[in-house]
Amino acid sequence: MSEAFCVELRRSVMPGGRGDGAVIMRRRSASVGPVSVERHTPLREVEQDEDGDEEFQDGVPFYVNRGGLPVDEATWDRMWKHVAKIHPEREKMVQRIRGMPYLPKIPTPCVPTFQLSTLVPDRLEAIQRYTRELQYNHTGTQFFEIKKNRPLTGLMDLAREMIRESLPIKCLEAVILGIYLTNGMSGVERFPISFKTQFSGSSFRHIVLGIHYAGRFGSLGMSRREDLMFKPPVCRTLLDLVLEFEGSYRRCWHSLKKVKIGQYVSHDPHSVEQIEWKHSVLDLDRLSRDELRRELERHARDMRLKVLKGAAVPSSPTRERRKDTSSPQRSQSSPHRRNSRSERRSSGEKKATEQKSVNDVGYQIRV
Repeated sequence: MSEAFCVELRRSVMPGGRGDGAVIMRRRSASVGPVSVERHTPLREVEQDEDGDEEFQDGVPFYVNRGGLPVDEATWDRMWKHVAKIHPEREKMVQRIRGMPYLPKIPTPCVPTFQLSTLVPDRLEAIQRYTRELQYNHTGTQFFEIKKNRPLTGLMDLAREMIRESLPIKCLEAVILGIYLTNGMSGVERFPISFKTQFSGSSFRHIVLGIHYAGRFGSLGMSRREDLMFKPPVCRTLLDLVLEFEGSYRRCWHSLKKVKIGQYVSHDPHSVEQIEWKHSVLDLDRLSRDELRRELERHARDMRLKVLKGAAVPSSPTRERRKDTSSPQRSQSSPHRRNSRSERRSSGEKKATEQKSVNDVGYQIRV
């Protein structure tokens, strides 16, 4: 294996929770190689398989922790076995770390907080710094299970758990975290962008969170390469942003094959709608540069229309609908009922009814 590893120790995921001597191995790449993003088998379309715990990354199993945190014994042992397979020192490294009597405390990154005067570009850079401080997860086990069909409110709960645990994350987890940290940011729209590339006959997939602010496009995310995650919002068009990523891939000898772009994500953390991950699927081998530009312009118009339609919808449509539909029905039918009943009642009953209604109204006013 060509990568050199820097091992860090971290508490909190071993069964028993924080402070029980649990560790997580982190690794950082000390040398830059051609492979820069997560690798999967060519037939895979998403990062996670909904049916099993195992995927494939760089030809070896890539696991997903589906039991939550703290990690159960089976997942914990499986993670270390996987690490022993991919680390150059194999079992020696595992025994050395797991046998350490004292574990140094790893500082927890602080969630960025902003003043009202903080500019949006500065906020985005602070969010990216925080994401980078969490570090990329090289353990071979994804700690947080991301189901793309979950409603947005459930994914936001997961983002809060990521912040609470402060564990290393992958690119899909970084997208969910970025959505959570940019919620309510005025003038900022978010949308997912996923890429499929090829290198040496193998397919690789990556995803970032697209950002649209003040008529410019950028991105937030997590990657093993600096130029494949954060892009400041300076691109004039969506095409410029895609070409910027294409250039970044070209510098690490990857050829960009397919781009999938989703719709704007709601800023309501309690929304039950699902994220639309691939509103447009663009095959770069089949599209000329002009066709790609037209498709991206069409997608940008679709996203703007969604924002305009969302602004036109009243905040409480159910309540307004009741006012508009039920009240006219009562106003049309009530007089007929009163006339038919008054014809059958005597004058004495009518006076008693009128007096009773006046008393009821008076009682209601006093309360």
